[in-house]
Amino acid sequence: MTPWTDHRTPSPPRPRSCDRSPGPGACLLAGAVAATLGLGVLALLVMTLWISFPYPDSGPDDALHLAASLWLLAHGVDLVRIETLSGVPAPVGVTPLLTTLLPVWLLYRAARDATEGEATEAGGAAPLLAVRTVWCGTVAGYLGVSAGVALYASGGTLRPSWTWTAGCLPLLAVAAAGAGVWTAYGRPWRPLARRMRWALGSPERGGQAWLRSAVRGAVAGTVVLVGGGAVIVGTSLVWHGDAARLAVLQQAGGWPGRCAVLLLAVALMPNAAVWGAAYGLGPGFLLGAGRLTGPLVAARHSASLPPFPLLAAVPGGGGGPVRWAVGAVPVAAGVAVGWLVARAACRDTAWSARRTAGAVVAAGALCGVLLGGLAQAGGGPLGVAALARFGPVGWQVGVAAAGWTVGVGMPVGLAVRAWGLRGRTTQPGKPRARRVSQAATPVIPVPAPALPEPVGAPAPASRASDRPTDRSRNRTAWEDPDLKPYEALPPEGSPARKPQDPGGTRTGGAGA
Repeated sequence: MTPWTDHRTPSPPRPRSCDRSPGPGACLLAGAVAATLGLGVLALLVMTLWISFPYPDSGPDDALHLAASLWLLAHGVDLVRIETLSGVPAPVGVTPLLTTLLPVWLLYRAARDATEGEATEAGGAAPLLAVRTVWCGTVAGYLGVSAGVALYASGGTLRPSWTWTAGCLPLLAVAAAGAGVWTAYGRPWRPLARRMRWALGSPERGGQAWLRSAVRGAVAGTVVLVGGGAVIVGTSLVWHGDAARLAVLQQAGGWPGRCAVLLLAVALMPNAAVWGAAYGLGPGFLLGAGRLTGPLVAARHSASLPPFPLLAAVPGGGGGPVRWAVGAVPVAAGVAVGWLVARAACRDTAWSARRTAGAVVAAGALCGVLLGGLAQAGGGPLGVAALARFGPVGWQVGVAAAGWTVGVGMPVGLAVRAWGLRGRTTQPGKPRARRVSQAATPVIPVPAPALPEPVGAPAPASRASDRPTDRSRNRTAWEDPDLKPYEALPPEGSPARKPQDPGGTRTGGAGA
């Protein structure tokens, strides 16, 4: 039998194992891969700097220990420096926030992709996995690698604090993986709205919209505050450009050392933006034990600081119109919060003034929590005694951020809501009625439909030569030339159709 004569139906292909959605094992692997990638990027950067130094003081083993410690520091884990001049271990707790973005983003992507699954062979997407399966699996895989890294880093010069390791690492992993799973499920707001019904005036309606507007307002206020802090830091760096350049030259002699100092300054730029936001809010930040810097502080501490580019940009003490201008940053944040909440209050279902004010208060409180957390994470100790605290105090910055956003956002939100609801005839909480202008709608007369006339059968022609002429003369305007006489009759039961006569002749036409 040849292929030309074989007409058997081929069997369907067997489903491959890759077409199935991932299970707990794949979630564990995704978390482990995310941790390994983040550690590999930092290890590559540290090894590159170690190779570029002409006379390194340590070997590759110490460089790898340093990379593992920096990876733990990126998760908020405080380190302890063993080798000091005084022999007393010194803590290192200032986390470069730019390095924190890498493990958070990798873990977020791992949890999101594990929840969505892989595409099937036919082109469709696999069903979403259960929340507990992906969340617990990804976090367990990530923490498994983290435990091995912490054990390895404990043998180096910078050793992790086990208390901070047991607290910060699981917290960051749970938050990042939870955000990834929540995004894969379409960011649902209903479960969160059910837990916040006590804050609504009428909890049965608009809970999700209320919570969404409060969260968006808080995020917008935090972004404006941090962005304004970055503008303050950038302006101060330009103003103290000569001092910053001299600090780079004093800190390291060769180009590899200067590049390392510049990389550290870039990694600390988000910290500096948060410190600038704290400066604009009023509480300021600490440059050691008892040394506070803020717009209301008259002391000057920049002369006693170690040479570092970002520390050279610290403004001096005393007031003035330039330092009072930093108050525009929290005012802008409050305006942003009030504007976003008022836009949500003026949509199809109008909010009452009480609900709008509650949303502004919730957004301000959440903004204070976010910025206070960033301020607490962006600072920390760099030693003992005078170096025991660097950066802003978290609770002070959080209270100031909440006070500014609520104090400025409340009148702005209520004023914008009142302006947006002007001219409405419906009460708050009811859908907006659409007003239709009668003058703008033209009245178009519609003619009555004309009834077609009954079709008559053509009369018999006297001569065969005149038959085409007589047919064309008796044909109506809408008659089809190929239409049969019985096809043009009205339907049964129609008043236009008359009963047939007993003799067999049809009404309205001659018999054939």
